[in-house]
Formats: sequence, structure tokens, C-alpha cells
Amino acid sequence: MPVITNIEDLRVLAQRRVPRMFYDYADSGSWTESTYRANESDFNAIQFRQRVAVNIAKRSTDSHMLGQPVSMPVAIAPTGLTGMQHANGEILAAKSAKRFGIPFTLSTMSICSIEDVAQETQGHPFWFQLYMMKDRAFIADLIERAKAARCSALVLTLDLQILGQRHKDIKNGLSAPPKLTLTNLLNLMTKPRWCLGMLGTHRRQFGNIVGHVKGVSDMGSLASWTAQQFDPALNWDDVQWVKERWGGPLILKGILDAEDARHAVESGANALIVSNHGGRQLDGAESSIRALPKIVQAVGGEIEVHMDGGIRSGQDVLKALALGAKGTYIGRSMLYGLGAMGEQGVTKALEIIHNELDLSMAFCGRTSVSAIDQSVILPGSFSPWI
Repeated sequence: MPVITNIEDLRVLAQRRVPRMFYDYADSGSWTESTYRANESDFNAIQFRQRVAVNIAKRSTDSHMLGQPVSMPVAIAPTGLTGMQHANGEILAAKSAKRFGIPFTLSTMSICSIEDVAQETQGHPFWFQLYMMKDRAFIADLIERAKAARCSALVLTLDLQILGQRHKDIKNGLSAPPKLTLTNLLNLMTKPRWCLGMLGTHRRQFGNIVGHVKGVSDMGSLASWTAQQFDPALNWDDVQWVKERWGGPLILKGILDAEDARHAVESGANALIVSNHGGRQLDGAESSIRALPKIVQAVGGEIEVHMDGGIRSGQDVLKALALGAKGTYIGRSMLYGLGAMGEQGVTKALEIIHNELDLSMAFCGRTSVSAIDQSVILPGSFSPWI
């Protein structure tokens, strides 16, 4: 087993262990992937102000997200097909998050169902991410299932009314479970750990959908249903419809524009997530970290602003907090850990990010999350973005 010291180590190991179509699904963007790459690279432009002779003997990364105590201001982002990175992936990630003391967010397009995760985490509250679909009866039922599972927040994603063109997914013929073509079979033969795990579970399809939608009972019927269901007519009236049916804390994901952030405030949402869907929707959109200061400046005093996209280290978390985020999310960093080492890998990813955040806070002379502000970074490295 190689020595794992950073998220990149987990990515390299995941690439070796996860079938190509599922690794590419996690580690790619749309079109030219320029926004996908910018999400990560734009963090590098931000520089810290190192401070010395500050008493940093007692430090804490404890904080709150949406009023919930967290061991660090990091949540696991909703990621589709997590259970195809590793058998029972959503359950394993949720268990790791529970143990670490941070929120786990389950995707609508998960392999393990809401009920699976609730049962396996012994009723520990988790967050649920919702896609709006044309079948409003199904969406209403999904919301009720999330309530029954004691989900403590609903994350409504607004930036997937239509699907961005993801070249790798198209070329790989992405499906869950994978179609048994010659190319796929040859690739699966090189992934024995993954195959053994999948043989040991019955969870290989979209658990929140199959068996819960009239007429959808297998992959063939599921594919035709989902192709027609993402709703291009989604608008702010639908956000209100969801809010009324949910009745609990609501987070809106996919905000990149200050005007849309204003609409989020007016909708009565409790938080918003500055996000471009990991660079998987509109290629050429600005990175999440570049968009963050403008959103905070516009509405940060009225709504809790979170940030998602490109976080590969605890230093990235610190930079996002310095630019005004009250919480951050990791998607790919978690998936790399999961694909590399299962539940142990997710925990390893969280440990890496926590350790890097703690050390970087210390070098910047900060001992608590509440003390982090723009003064920990060099103004010239981010002020042109505002």
C-alpha cells in the first residue's frame, strides 16, 4: 500500500482501482473542461499572509453549517453514482462523515437509496439533494421519503435543468451497472477489487428511482425515464413549491450570479451554495472561488453562503472561508478516497483536509474558524475578482 499524504495520492490510487467509465465520470467536466480545471487552478492564485509569534497553542476547526455543529466547516457534497465508485459507496461515505462530525449529502441520483443510508447510519440525520423533475408526484414522494428518513436539510440543485455535454461519459457509454461490452469487460478484468465488491452487493442501480416510479423497474425503462425527466421549465415558483412541501432548512445549490443570489434570498432559502456543478454543466463559466467574493458581497449578510468546486486541500477550505464562505463541500476529493480505499479512504480524505486546514490556520496566526477573514490572504491575489 502506498503512503497517502494528500488528495492527489488518493486520486492516483482511485484511477487504478475504479473502472474507467466511473472514474471518468467523477474526474471530468463538460466540453473542453476549462471550468472544471479553473475550479481547482484558481485557488492557486490566492496567497496567504504568514504570521509569526502568535500564540497558536490551542486551535479548533469546530464550526457550524446551517446551525449544525461540525468538526470543520466542510460537508460531503452530493455526487451521483457514488455507489459505482465503490460498492455501497453512499453508505460508506455517510458512515465516515457521521464519525468525523460533518454533514453528508445524498444525491437524488445515488445508487444506495434514502432508506438504505438512513438504515445503515442508524437514523443519524443527513442532508438530501433534490433534482426537480417533470414528474411532480414523484418529487413530492421523494420529499416525503427524505422527511421519513429524518434528513435534516434539503439541498435543491438549480443548475441541471438540462444536461451539459460531457464528452467522456458519452464516449464511455456511461451506465449503471455498466453494459457488458467487450471494452468494458476488458477494463473490468483489471479491477478485481471493484468487481468483488459489486458481486457482494445488490445495490447497482439508482436506488431512489427504480421501484419508486411507475413503469420503471430496470435499466432500460430507467434510461428512457430520466432522459425525459429533467425539467427545463424549472423556475423560482418551483423553488417555492419545494420549500412549502419540505418545510425544513432549504439550501439552494448552483448559484454563480449575484442577481440569482438575490432571488435565493427572496425565496426564503436558509443557505445557498456557490457552485458550477463541478464544471460539468456550462463550460466557460467562472470558477466557484472567483464567483464567491461577489456573492458574499451581495447577500452574505442576509443568507448563509457556502461554496463547492475545486477543493482538494485544507488550504483551499481556508481560502474559501477567508473570502466569506461559511461552509464548503468536497465531492471529487471524497470520491477519490472512496474509489481508492472505500470507507477508509473517505476517512483518510477527511483527515488530510482537516490536518491541512488546522496547520494552515496556525501558520496564518488563527486559532478558530470565527477568526478567519480576508486578512489571512494577500489582497492583491484576490481583489481583482471583486
